[in-house]
Amino acid sequence: MSGRGKKPTKPIIASRKTTSARAQLQFPVGRIRRFLRQGLYAERIAIGAAVFLSAVLEYLTAEVLELSGNAAFENKKQRIGPRHILLAVRNDDELSNLFAHVTIAEGGVLPNILPQLVPKKTATSTALPSGSDP
Repeated sequence: MSGRGKKPTKPIIASRKTTSARAQLQFPVGRIRRFLRQGLYAERIAIGAAVFLSAVLEYLTAEVLELSGNAAFENKKQRIGPRHILLAVRNDDELSNLFAHVTIAEGGVLPNILPQLVPKKTATSTALPSGSDP
């Protein structure tokens, strides 16, 4: 009679979760960890370092995208372009320091007119007309 009973069931394996899902991040923690190991920055890389770096990169990306989206909205555009990214980064003090030596391709420059080039107002144009009495 042996062999006629029910076959033993395989143990149920817990569903696998990525490190990014466990950390509730969108950026790939495993890939960043692999890059850290391949970069030979240190002999050993803890998983916490990759999680932290992923979180920082995700935050910076969200910040730049939010400010760029606002710049695109102000210019009445539906799509974010390099110009909007440049305007967002250069108008924010902290991001401007972070991107100090970065050139954004097709971004252009900030609109800026030197005060020396602006024509000065003359006294005759600001004075009241001689025929009117205040």
